[in-house]
Amino acid sequence: MDIHESPVTCTAYFADCPPDLILVLYSIGVKHKKQGYSNKEWPVSGGAWNLGAQTYPEIIITGHADGTIKFWDASAMTLQMLYKLKTSKVFEKQKAGEGKQTCELVEEDPFAVQMIYWCPESRIFCVSGVSAYVIIYKFSRHEVTTEIVSLEVRLQCDVEDIITPEPETSPPFPDLSSQLPPSRSLSGSTNTVSSEGVTKDSIPCLSVKTRPVRMPPGYQADLVIQLVWVDGEPPQQITSLSISSAYGIVAFGNCTGLVVVDFIQKTVLLSMGTIDLYRSSDLYQRQPRSPRKNRQFIAGLTELNDSPVPLELERCKSPTSETRENSYNRSRSSSISSIDKDSKEAITALYFMESFARKNDSTVSPCLFVGTSLGMVVLISLNLPSSDEQRFTEPVVVLPSGTFLSLKGAVLTFSCMDRTGSLMQPPYEVWRDPNNTDENEKTWKRKLVMNYSSSSQEMGDHQYTIICSEKQAKVFSLPSQTCLYVHNITETSFILQADVVVMCNSACLACFCANGHIMIMSLPSLRPMLDVNYLPLTDMRIARTFCFTNEGQALYLVSPTEIQRLTYSQEMCDNIQDMLGDLFTPIETPEAQNRGFLKGLFGGSGQTFDREELFGEASAGKASRSLAQHIPGPGSIEGMKGAAGGVMGELTRARIALDERGQRLGELEEKTAGMMTSAEAFSKHAHELMLKYKDKKWYQF
Repeated sequence: MDIHESPVTCTAYFADCPPDLILVLYSIGVKHKKQGYSNKEWPVSGGAWNLGAQTYPEIIITGHADGTIKFWDASAMTLQMLYKLKTSKVFEKQKAGEGKQTCELVEEDPFAVQMIYWCPESRIFCVSGVSAYVIIYKFSRHEVTTEIVSLEVRLQCDVEDIITPEPETSPPFPDLSSQLPPSRSLSGSTNTVSSEGVTKDSIPCLSVKTRPVRMPPGYQADLVIQLVWVDGEPPQQITSLSISSAYGIVAFGNCTGLVVVDFIQKTVLLSMGTIDLYRSSDLYQRQPRSPRKNRQFIAGLTELNDSPVPLELERCKSPTSETRENSYNRSRSSSISSIDKDSKEAITALYFMESFARKNDSTVSPCLFVGTSLGMVVLISLNLPSSDEQRFTEPVVVLPSGTFLSLKGAVLTFSCMDRTGSLMQPPYEVWRDPNNTDENEKTWKRKLVMNYSSSSQEMGDHQYTIICSEKQAKVFSLPSQTCLYVHNITETSFILQADVVVMCNSACLACFCANGHIMIMSLPSLRPMLDVNYLPLTDMRIARTFCFTNEGQALYLVSPTEIQRLTYSQEMCDNIQDMLGDLFTPIETPEAQNRGFLKGLFGGSGQTFDREELFGEASAGKASRSLAQHIPGPGSIEGMKGAAGGVMGELTRARIALDERGQRLGELEEKTAGMMTSAEAFSKHAHELMLKYKDKKWYQF
């Protein structure tokens, strides 16, 4: 089939995932209508495939420009499509020219997938698209027809609307409360009325289907969240995405702010601008902003200072990579630098975990780590209902805790370890079929796996938090918030992709730098273990699709049509030849044809035996039962040949030759005895046949 029937816009790679997932996805995907396959016969014949020592399952997920998601079985260097999901089915089909009227930024591929988040244990799948939407899918083995629940969220940053004078003549800051619009509700209300009939406001980029939709077995849409236009401005593309099946909460952000949604109760918990997350504890001294410049003027400067980018790459750029590209371009041009002063603080990383939201906390609680493009980390406290029954009815309280951490460069990833140095996995809910109609399912309660022991809490710090940005990595001890280790990864470049992975039952930090270096650091000490100049960043496709996974592996799209897998594990490098296939046509060796006794006796041609066949190497085999069996060994024949010399050596060789001659004579004796036995049997059967037909006349036959 054609792996690139639609351009790949993002990838995700999962190694050592639950073993039943591949079979489950294949059993569902094989029932779907096959599209994109050729009717021709498979052109490759022959060869043998070697699995090697690798036994864990691997899954690759690709997102495409037309809104499709494909799950691939990548175990043991294979690549077979398991399941295909079309995200565009939750939206109404766009008419000609309708995309341009709705959002001028995504008129070509309005359903293009930008980010993927998958929880294999709970089977919850979350995807965000270029049209500022987030879709949450749940897995079910049963077909269902239902309406798609959708939420529209109004996310804006009020401070950006304030036009301040130039710094030379700027008076002391006035009271901002008089210039800000009325405060918004955190529920994300969308009842704003536009002041002018032509001004777009509170309108999403796409229209969700309002009629009941038939959903086949597999991943079924549970909730659609869309950002809306604000005062004639289209919603900004989503730059970060995370979901927690245990908490029932999804969070996403862009360069405007942060949105937190309860997908169990289908309500918006938080819709807040990035600057509002700091409250009164804004650690960054933000410079006064100049009046907003004309967009055409800015576009003209960009065109003069930047080299043209191919359309297929430009439309597939992730917003996070664009933010990093802007930060990289600051050092290249003074004109670009003046424009970037107006750039907003984007949400670049999100992470749900049981942690300590404040310094004086003695026990862990649900938290959301929020990382920004300015290197700030904000801890948000999640107050969940205590019981299962209350979780479906009582509200969830989401508030910034007032805890801030800082790094150099945009924050890329988070992770946590316990005080023994073991990697802590985020809590998750065990999967169950949401459409199961069995009687036992009616009384089923949510089963959560928390991955920590609340009974072993003692005084002092007992959690490490690993944070990696574009420039450096830090390890903090919680709840004291003490920085234990710092490692400046790069000064002249920036990190494109970073992730905490498990390798040989130990955790390490893997980084891919824009200058082509792949770096591996130990945790929690951040000691450099590997630094290899692998591949300089020559294409934005590499930055968009590069991803690490467990067991020392990574992948990226080396071209629009090829997936390149690589490994930084010595164990896999040693076994790589055992995992490669052999290009030949295997043919089993046919067995020797049995020669019947009658054919040898009456065939007219006798079987000839020469001296070499009787006494040579070709006839060496099992000795006669009447002779002692000679068993050659490394210390007998070969050893004696090497040590023999003079007369004793000659006598020894003579004795060995006699033994071998006796062995071959014994084999000849066995063959002769076998022939005699066959002759006696034939004579007996011939005599019986003669007696049977002795008294019969010729006409009785």
